[in-house]
Amino acid sequence: MSHSTTPPDESTLSGLLHADRRIGNEHAAVHKPLHPSATFAFKTAKDLVAVFQGAQPGFVYARQGNPTTAALEAKITALEGGRGTACFTTGMSAITAVLLTLLRAGDHVVSSQFLFGNTSSLLQTLQGLGVSVSFVDATDAAHVQAALRPETRLVFVETIANPRTQVADLAGIGALCTDRGLVYVVDSTMTTPVLLRPREVGASLVVHSLSKGMGGHGHALGGSVTDTGLYDWSGYPNIAEPYRKGDPGNWGLQQIRKKGLRDMGATLRADDAHRIAIGIETMRLRVRQASANALALAQWLSLQPQVAAVHYPGLPGHAQHERAAGLLDQGFGPLMSFELQAGADVFTFLDALRLVILSSHLADNRTLAIPVAHTIFWEAGAERRAAMGIADGLIRLSVGIEDVADLQADLAQALSRI
Repeated sequence: MSHSTTPPDESTLSGLLHADRRIGNEHAAVHKPLHPSATFAFKTAKDLVAVFQGAQPGFVYARQGNPTTAALEAKITALEGGRGTACFTTGMSAITAVLLTLLRAGDHVVSSQFLFGNTSSLLQTLQGLGVSVSFVDATDAAHVQAALRPETRLVFVETIANPRTQVADLAGIGALCTDRGLVYVVDSTMTTPVLLRPREVGASLVVHSLSKGMGGHGHALGGSVTDTGLYDWSGYPNIAEPYRKGDPGNWGLQQIRKKGLRDMGATLRADDAHRIAIGIETMRLRVRQASANALALAQWLSLQPQVAAVHYPGLPGHAQHERAAGLLDQGFGPLMSFELQAGADVFTFLDALRLVILSSHLADNRTLAIPVAHTIFWEAGAERRAAMGIADGLIRLSVGIEDVADLQADLAQALSRI
């Protein structure tokens, strides 16, 4: 029996498990060792200058990166099939770095109106800094096209919206952005590379909250930006002159890294990078199990008399079910939301849960629930919540990897209290 001598692709489960040791770690360690040092020394001043100016690889100061974070970035780049990745201290700092480093006053952004509350808040902050933002229903690329202006620079969408699970017209928007030469930013936190590679729908940049499905364990915060290699940065007007050197394919991520890490200091700690990298090793197994659990619970909840509506892309009645089925071949993700029948007390139900945790986190190994209108979207106000389809009694459920029978039993006993 013959065995292949070709190392496994790092985007596969086998490749991920063995990625660190294949690069030649110190002391033959299986995992990339933790490098907490803030400072790096050089044998000669010329070496220091060469690394500082980017003429040779290396690390100057840990605010801009360290070997542990670099190993994590390499894994994410392989998973996304991208050109390069920059990691940040949180998902929000990654998004902030993209928007603040690539946009200028007078620019225009088209964004999905179905957004994570903090991302929506950040875009409103940008409006105060002179960047115009149009929020549109991104489930149809025609709405994005109608909002475009001559000064439009960037389009921003999420793959599966939090919390109502709307699925953007990802491929249609990608084709539109390619045709118009626009930067297409896709937040793939809720899908992870297991369910979708945004590069395949034309994304220029892919952002993740690594704290969620990528890490899975809820023990570390982190964020990432991956350049897919599809966008021609030589034609982007907002690249600063110092970064218009060398291969134009590197210009965009170099500016994001320099200004987002060096200037803003949104640096991912080495120990958090290490924890996230370990979590990524089991990501495929976790995401598939959580997706299977979520589908089973969504189907079950839709049959319960106390439940008025269930929002999950895996259900045939979901408005974008066919689109999601065509895009996602490993499951529909861990995120769902549901509404109780009119008159039911959402707090009575939530307080009765015993296995499901009341928490604002997402895509954890454990199942989490939260009343949306009263917490993560309360700042948005009633009018904005209505535009996003967020009812006062909406409950967001992030499904974990527990035995699905145990989860169903807990939900059943809580529903019986109302």
